[in-house]
Amino acid sequence: MASSSSSLIILLLNALLLVSFFQSSMGTGRKLNELVQEQPSVPLKYHKGALLSGKISVNLIWYGNFKPAQRAIISDFFNSIHSTSTQSKNEPSVSTWWKKTEKYYHLPTSTRKPTSLVLKLGRQIFDEKYSLGKSLSNKKIVRLASRGEQSNAINVVLTSADVAVDGFCSSRCGTHGSSISASKKSKFAYIWVGNSEIQCPGQCAWPFHQPIYGPQGAPLVAPNNDVGVDGMVINLASLLAGTATNPFGNGYFQGPAEAPLEVSSACTGIYGTGAYPGYPGNLLVDSTSGGSYNANGANGRKFLLPALFDPATSTCSTLV
Repeated sequence: MASSSSSLIILLLNALLLVSFFQSSMGTGRKLNELVQEQPSVPLKYHKGALLSGKISVNLIWYGNFKPAQRAIISDFFNSIHSTSTQSKNEPSVSTWWKKTEKYYHLPTSTRKPTSLVLKLGRQIFDEKYSLGKSLSNKKIVRLASRGEQSNAINVVLTSADVAVDGFCSSRCGTHGSSISASKKSKFAYIWVGNSEIQCPGQCAWPFHQPIYGPQGAPLVAPNNDVGVDGMVINLASLLAGTATNPFGNGYFQGPAEAPLEVSSACTGIYGTGAYPGYPGNLLVDSTSGGSYNANGANGRKFLLPALFDPATSTCSTLV
């Protein structure tokens, strides 16, 4: 009994080690992990800040060496968020998953009226010559993000597998935050996610690779046959949901602002019903590729997306 309790404590400590929030004058970012953690028992608190609203362009800044097939996977994910009539017939879908995030926009508060958010894939910017080098600081990530639109935008920085970023693998898989535009008149939101395939797939691409700690179950087959990029999609989805509901650090979250639980991080490691540490939950399996997934997307894509915290039930909601 004592040994079992000790193991549980170690798992929880490891989970907490990887979940935190850093803050600087440039913005805020969130660290990710793969272990299931205790869920909040009450709705995420609204901290009276602004949310993104209206039509928002999602601009992709590709930093380093990405194959065309890898770019297509991530582009298809973003193009799947708002479904066409054809996509909507193929459930469960990415667009159905995104509607869980939209629930937060329909919640009335004393300081904010219900609104809507429409994301559209915007510009794609390529830096294949590593103009800022292959070792990036947080400030360099914000500089890259600044190459996108300066208002009504989420600028997404994607770093290739051969690029090192401060804290990458040792404590985080990606971040989200905001920065002031060059004109000083507005803010834009940004996300950064790295390809962990070479550096730390056991930390940032689980469950498509064996975890570096905790229960050692067999890894799942990546639905798009790319462990690194399929892992990036998981992290992108989590951070995109966090950006939508807490873009400037004063939206919806639970706990201290320096280490908040957001709509996705409150459900870390949960992808299907019955999830527990080391087991992502009951998922769908593609009969042809053997890939595990829980969401259908554009161009016949399949993705694995994280559970989101449902404000109506105060529970982690999964697609399957």
